[in-house]
Amino acid sequence: MSVAGGATATYSKLGYGETGNPFGMATGLTFTGSGELDNGNAVTLNITHDDQNAFSSADISVDVAGLGKFSFDQGGGTGLDRFDDKMPTAWEETTGTAVGTGLQTVAGVGGQTDIEWAISSDMLPDGVSAYISWSPKADGGKSNDKATTGATGAPNDGMGYDIALSHTGLADGLEVFGGFSSISQGVVDDRQAYVVGAVYAVGSVTVGYQYSRDGVDSGGTDYYENHAVGVAFSVNDDLSISYGRHESERGDTGLTGTTVEADSIQMAYSMGGASLKIAETSVDNQSYVSGTAADRNGTTIALTLAF
Repeated sequence: MSVAGGATATYSKLGYGETGNPFGMATGLTFTGSGELDNGNAVTLNITHDDQNAFSSADISVDVAGLGKFSFDQGGGTGLDRFDDKMPTAWEETTGTAVGTGLQTVAGVGGQTDIEWAISSDMLPDGVSAYISWSPKADGGKSNDKATTGATGAPNDGMGYDIALSHTGLADGLEVFGGFSSISQGVVDDRQAYVVGAVYAVGSVTVGYQYSRDGVDSGGTDYYENHAVGVAFSVNDDLSISYGRHESERGDTGLTGTTVEADSIQMAYSMGGASLKIAETSVDNQSYVSGTAADRNGTTIALTLAF
Protein backbone atom coordinates (compact mmCIF):
# COMPACT_ATOMS: atom_id res chain seq x y z
CA MET A 1 0.00 0.00 0.00
CA SER A 2 1.11 3.54 -0.70
CA VAL A 3 -0.36 6.91 0.26
CA ALA A 4 -0.23 10.22 -1.60
CA GLY A 5 -1.80 13.47 -0.51
CA GLY A 6 -2.29 17.12 -1.14
CA ALA A 7 -3.70 20.26 0.43
CA THR A 8 -5.17 23.41 -1.09
CA ALA A 9 -5.88 26.78 0.50
CA THR A 10 -8.15 29.11 -1.49
CA TYR A 11 -9.33 32.71 -1.54
CA SER A 12 -12.57 33.39 -3.40
CA LYS A 13 -14.08 36.80 -4.10
CA LEU A 14 -17.57 36.76 -5.59
CA GLY A 15 -18.86 39.70 -7.61
CA TYR A 16 -22.46 39.06 -6.53
CA GLY A 17 -24.35 38.53 -3.30
CA GLU A 18 -22.40 38.20 -0.05
CA THR A 19 -18.96 36.55 -0.19
CA GLY A 20 -18.66 36.05 3.57
CA ASN A 21 -15.37 34.52 4.70
CA PRO A 22 -13.38 34.13 1.47
CA PHE A 23 -10.94 31.52 2.82
CA GLY A 24 -11.37 27.84 2.07
CA MET A 25 -9.34 24.66 2.38
CA ALA A 26 -9.35 21.18 0.86
CA THR A 27 -7.28 18.17 1.85
CA GLY A 28 -7.00 14.88 0.04
CA LEU A 29 -5.51 11.42 0.53
CA THR A 30 -5.27 8.63 -2.03
CA PHE A 31 -4.51 5.09 -0.92
CA THR A 32 -3.21 2.70 -3.58
CA GLY A 33 -2.76 -1.02 -3.12
CA SER A 34 -1.33 -3.43 -5.67
CA GLY A 35 -0.75 -7.16 -5.86
CA GLU A 36 -0.47 -10.09 -8.22
CA LEU A 37 -2.54 -13.26 -8.60
CA ASP A 38 -1.04 -16.73 -9.03
CA ASN A 39 -1.59 -16.52 -12.78
CA GLY A 40 0.34 -13.23 -12.99
CA ASN A 41 -2.64 -10.91 -13.42
CA ALA A 42 -2.18 -7.62 -11.56
CA VAL A 43 -4.81 -6.34 -9.10
CA THR A 44 -5.11 -2.71 -7.93
CA LEU A 45 -7.14 -0.87 -5.31
CA ASN A 46 -7.58 2.91 -5.21
CA ILE A 47 -9.42 4.78 -2.44
CA THR A 48 -9.74 8.57 -2.51
CA HIS A 49 -10.79 10.87 0.34
CA ASP A 50 -11.02 14.55 -0.57
CA ASP A 51 -12.64 17.88 0.25
CA GLN A 52 -13.80 16.91 3.76
CA ASN A 53 -15.71 13.91 2.42
CA ALA A 54 -15.65 10.72 4.48
CA PHE A 55 -15.59 8.80 1.20
CA SER A 56 -15.17 10.15 -2.30
CA SER A 57 -14.41 7.32 -4.70
CA ALA A 58 -12.86 3.88 -4.96
CA ASP A 59 -12.12 1.26 -7.57
CA ILE A 60 -10.90 -2.32 -7.71
CA SER A 61 -9.31 -3.52 -10.94
CA VAL A 62 -7.83 -6.69 -12.43
CA ASP A 63 -5.47 -6.42 -15.40
CA VAL A 64 -5.88 -9.57 -17.53
CA ALA A 65 -3.07 -10.10 -20.04
CA GLY A 66 -4.33 -9.98 -23.62
CA LEU A 67 -7.83 -8.80 -22.68
CA GLY A 68 -7.38 -5.54 -20.77
CA LYS A 69 -8.38 -4.12 -17.41
CA PHE A 70 -11.66 -4.89 -15.66
CA SER A 71 -12.65 -2.36 -12.98
CA PHE A 72 -15.38 -2.15 -10.36
CA ASP A 73 -15.78 1.57 -9.75
CA GLN A 74 -17.64 3.78 -7.26
CA GLY A 75 -17.29 7.50 -7.75
CA GLY A 76 -17.10 8.29 -11.44
CA GLY A 77 -14.40 8.96 -14.00
CA THR A 78 -15.12 5.86 -16.09
CA GLY A 79 -17.23 5.35 -19.22
CA LEU A 80 -18.66 8.50 -20.76
CA ASP A 81 -17.82 10.48 -17.60
CA ARG A 82 -14.16 10.66 -18.63
CA PHE A 83 -15.26 12.96 -21.49
CA ASP A 84 -17.53 15.33 -19.54
CA ASP A 85 -15.02 18.14 -20.14
CA LYS A 86 -11.67 17.35 -21.79
CA MET A 87 -10.82 20.89 -22.77
CA PRO A 88 -7.23 22.04 -22.13
CA THR A 89 -6.83 24.28 -19.10
CA ALA A 90 -4.12 25.76 -16.93
CA TRP A 91 -5.91 24.70 -13.76
CA GLU A 92 -9.54 23.68 -13.55
CA GLU A 93 -12.57 23.05 -15.73
CA THR A 94 -14.62 26.14 -16.57
CA THR A 95 -17.32 24.78 -14.25
CA GLY A 96 -14.90 24.06 -11.39
CA THR A 97 -14.14 27.45 -9.84
CA ALA A 98 -15.81 29.32 -6.95
CA VAL A 99 -18.41 30.72 -9.35
CA GLY A 100 -20.96 27.92 -9.72
CA THR A 101 -22.41 27.44 -13.19
CA GLY A 102 -25.15 24.90 -12.52
CA LEU A 103 -24.76 23.51 -16.04
CA GLN A 104 -25.30 19.83 -16.85
CA THR A 105 -22.54 17.85 -18.56
CA VAL A 106 -22.67 14.24 -19.75
CA ALA A 107 -21.81 11.42 -17.33
CA GLY A 108 -23.62 8.23 -18.36
CA VAL A 109 -23.22 5.19 -16.11
CA GLY A 110 -19.53 6.08 -15.74
CA GLY A 111 -20.46 8.83 -13.31
CA GLN A 112 -21.97 6.29 -10.91
CA THR A 113 -21.27 2.73 -9.67
CA ASP A 114 -20.35 0.57 -12.64
CA ILE A 115 -18.12 -2.15 -14.06
CA GLU A 116 -15.79 -1.11 -16.87
CA TRP A 117 -13.73 -3.04 -19.39
CA ALA A 118 -10.73 -1.11 -20.72
CA ILE A 119 -10.01 -3.15 -23.84
CA SER A 120 -6.40 -4.27 -24.27
CA SER A 121 -4.37 -2.31 -26.82
CA ASP A 122 -3.40 -5.70 -28.33
CA MET A 123 -7.00 -5.99 -29.58
CA LEU A 124 -7.18 -2.48 -31.06
CA PRO A 125 -5.51 -0.47 -33.84
CA ASP A 126 -2.47 1.61 -32.84
CA GLY A 127 -3.43 4.73 -30.90
CA VAL A 128 -6.99 3.61 -30.14
CA SER A 129 -8.35 3.30 -26.58
CA ALA A 130 -11.77 1.77 -25.96
CA TYR A 131 -13.89 1.41 -22.83
CA ILE A 132 -17.22 -0.33 -22.18
CA SER A 133 -19.05 0.36 -18.91
CA TRP A 134 -22.19 -1.26 -17.51
CA SER A 135 -24.43 -0.69 -14.50
CA PRO A 136 -27.44 -2.87 -13.51
CA LYS A 137 -29.14 0.22 -12.04
CA ALA A 138 -27.72 3.65 -12.78
CA ASP A 139 -29.20 5.32 -9.71
CA GLY A 140 -26.06 7.06 -8.41
CA GLY A 141 -25.97 5.03 -5.19
CA LYS A 142 -22.81 3.71 -3.51
CA SER A 143 -23.37 0.60 -1.40
CA ASN A 144 -21.27 -1.10 1.25
CA ASP A 145 -20.49 -4.80 0.88
CA LYS A 146 -23.53 -7.07 1.32
CA ALA A 147 -25.80 -4.05 0.75
CA THR A 148 -27.95 -2.68 -2.06
CA THR A 149 -29.03 0.81 -3.09
CA GLY A 150 -32.74 0.06 -2.66
CA ALA A 151 -34.87 2.99 -3.73
CA THR A 152 -31.91 5.37 -4.17
CA GLY A 153 -32.19 7.74 -7.13
CA ALA A 154 -35.04 8.34 -9.55
CA PRO A 155 -37.46 5.40 -9.82
CA ASN A 156 -36.97 5.19 -13.59
CA ASP A 157 -33.17 4.87 -13.47
CA GLY A 158 -32.57 1.36 -14.80
CA MET A 159 -29.82 -0.64 -16.46
CA GLY A 160 -27.39 1.29 -18.64
CA TYR A 161 -24.15 1.12 -20.58
CA ASP A 162 -21.46 3.44 -21.97
CA ILE A 163 -19.05 3.08 -24.89
CA ALA A 164 -16.10 5.50 -24.99
CA LEU A 165 -13.36 5.75 -27.63
CA SER A 166 -10.29 7.90 -28.22
CA HIS A 167 -7.65 7.93 -30.96
CA THR A 168 -4.19 9.51 -30.73
CA GLY A 169 -2.68 7.96 -33.88
CA LEU A 170 -4.16 10.16 -36.60
CA ALA A 171 -1.60 12.98 -36.31
CA ASP A 172 1.11 14.11 -33.91
CA GLY A 173 -0.42 15.98 -30.99
CA LEU A 174 -4.02 15.23 -32.00
CA GLU A 175 -6.54 13.27 -29.92
CA VAL A 176 -10.08 12.70 -31.14
CA PHE A 177 -12.64 11.19 -28.80
CA GLY A 178 -16.29 10.25 -28.59
CA GLY A 179 -18.75 8.21 -26.61
CA PHE A 180 -22.35 7.05 -26.27
CA SER A 181 -24.52 6.17 -23.28
CA SER A 182 -27.96 4.64 -22.90
CA ILE A 183 -29.87 4.25 -19.59
CA SER A 184 -33.29 2.64 -19.36
CA GLN A 185 -35.97 4.88 -17.83
CA GLY A 186 -38.88 2.45 -17.71
CA VAL A 187 -42.07 4.03 -19.00
CA VAL A 188 -40.30 6.94 -20.72
CA ASP A 189 -37.73 6.88 -23.51
CA ASP A 190 -34.24 5.64 -22.69
CA ARG A 191 -31.87 8.36 -21.53
CA GLN A 192 -29.29 8.62 -24.29
CA ALA A 193 -26.19 10.82 -24.25
CA TYR A 194 -23.21 11.25 -26.53
CA VAL A 195 -20.10 13.36 -26.93
CA VAL A 196 -17.57 14.04 -29.71
CA GLY A 197 -14.50 16.24 -29.61
CA ALA A 198 -10.83 16.78 -30.29
CA VAL A 199 -7.75 18.21 -28.56
CA TYR A 200 -4.70 19.31 -30.56
CA ALA A 201 -1.31 20.25 -29.12
CA VAL A 202 1.27 22.02 -31.26
CA GLY A 203 4.38 23.48 -29.66
CA SER A 204 3.41 25.26 -26.45
CA VAL A 205 -0.28 25.70 -27.45
CA THR A 206 -3.11 23.23 -26.92
CA VAL A 207 -6.61 23.84 -28.31
CA GLY A 208 -9.79 21.81 -28.03
CA TYR A 209 -13.49 21.63 -28.88
CA GLN A 210 -16.23 19.23 -27.87
CA TYR A 211 -19.97 18.83 -28.35
CA SER A 212 -22.24 16.76 -26.12
CA ARG A 213 -25.94 16.09 -25.70
CA ASP A 214 -27.83 14.43 -22.86
CA GLY A 215 -31.40 13.44 -23.70
CA VAL A 216 -32.78 13.55 -20.17
CA ASP A 217 -36.55 13.45 -20.90
CA SER A 218 -37.40 13.97 -17.23
CA GLY A 219 -39.04 16.64 -15.07
CA GLY A 220 -40.05 18.75 -18.06
CA THR A 221 -36.51 18.84 -19.47
CA ASP A 222 -36.01 17.26 -22.90
CA TYR A 223 -32.24 17.60 -23.24
CA TYR A 224 -29.02 19.40 -22.36
CA GLU A 225 -26.88 20.41 -25.37
CA ASN A 226 -23.32 21.58 -24.73
CA HIS A 227 -20.48 23.26 -26.63
CA ALA A 228 -17.09 23.66 -24.96
CA VAL A 229 -13.84 25.21 -26.21
CA GLY A 230 -10.47 25.71 -24.59
CA VAL A 231 -6.99 26.99 -25.36
CA ALA A 232 -3.96 26.66 -23.09
CA PHE A 233 -0.49 28.16 -23.52
CA SER A 234 2.64 26.99 -21.70
CA VAL A 235 4.79 30.08 -21.26
CA ASN A 236 7.57 27.90 -19.82
CA ASP A 237 7.92 24.73 -17.76
CA ASP A 238 6.43 26.45 -14.70
CA LEU A 239 3.88 28.97 -16.03
CA SER A 240 0.74 28.32 -18.08
CA ILE A 241 -2.37 30.33 -18.95
CA SER A 242 -5.69 29.30 -20.47
CA TYR A 243 -9.12 30.42 -21.62
CA GLY A 244 -12.20 28.20 -21.59
CA ARG A 245 -15.84 28.65 -22.55
CA HIS A 246 -18.73 26.28 -21.94
CA GLU A 247 -22.25 26.83 -23.30
CA SER A 248 -25.12 24.58 -22.25
CA GLU A 249 -28.72 24.81 -23.47
CA ARG A 250 -31.56 23.18 -21.56
CA GLY A 251 -34.54 22.32 -23.74
CA ASP A 252 -37.82 22.35 -21.79
CA THR A 253 -41.04 20.70 -22.90
CA GLY A 254 -43.19 23.36 -24.55
CA LEU A 255 -40.82 26.18 -23.53
CA THR A 256 -37.99 28.14 -25.11
CA GLY A 257 -34.57 26.75 -24.16
CA THR A 258 -32.30 28.62 -21.76
CA THR A 259 -28.52 28.68 -22.25
CA VAL A 260 -25.84 28.90 -19.57
CA GLU A 261 -22.68 30.67 -20.76
CA ALA A 262 -19.52 30.28 -18.67
CA ASP A 263 -16.09 31.80 -19.36
CA SER A 264 -12.90 31.34 -17.33
CA ILE A 265 -9.41 32.83 -17.73
CA GLN A 266 -6.83 30.97 -15.67
CA MET A 267 -3.15 30.98 -14.74
CA ALA A 268 -1.04 28.37 -12.93
CA TYR A 269 2.54 28.69 -11.67
CA SER A 270 4.39 25.71 -10.19
CA MET A 271 7.21 25.91 -7.66
CA GLY A 272 8.34 22.35 -7.12
CA GLY A 273 5.73 20.72 -4.88
CA ALA A 274 3.66 23.92 -4.67
CA SER A 275 1.41 25.57 -7.25
CA LEU A 276 -0.24 28.99 -7.32
CA LYS A 277 -3.42 29.15 -9.40
CA ILE A 278 -5.81 31.97 -10.31
CA ALA A 279 -9.16 31.88 -12.15
CA GLU A 280 -11.34 34.79 -13.25
CA THR A 281 -14.77 33.38 -14.12
CA SER A 282 -18.07 34.81 -15.34
CA VAL A 283 -21.42 33.05 -15.85
CA ASP A 284 -24.59 34.17 -17.61
CA ASN A 285 -27.95 32.51 -16.80
CA GLN A 286 -26.60 30.41 -13.94
CA SER A 287 -28.50 27.11 -13.47
CA TYR A 288 -30.52 27.84 -16.63
CA VAL A 289 -32.28 30.86 -15.13
CA SER A 290 -32.60 33.67 -17.69
CA GLY A 291 -32.03 37.32 -16.84
CA THR A 292 -29.31 39.47 -15.34
CA ALA A 293 -30.23 38.33 -11.81
CA ALA A 294 -28.65 34.96 -12.67
CA ASP A 295 -25.39 36.45 -13.98
CA ARG A 296 -22.34 35.70 -11.83
CA ASN A 297 -18.61 36.53 -11.73
CA GLY A 298 -15.75 36.09 -9.33
CA THR A 299 -12.08 35.40 -8.68
CA THR A 300 -10.59 32.24 -7.23
CA ILE A 301 -7.00 31.99 -5.97
CA ALA A 302 -5.49 28.72 -4.76
CA LEU A 303 -2.22 27.53 -3.25
CA THR A 304 -1.81 23.77 -3.66
CA LEU A 305 0.80 21.60 -1.94
CA ALA A 306 1.55 17.99 -2.94
CA PHE A 307 2.99 15.40 -0.55
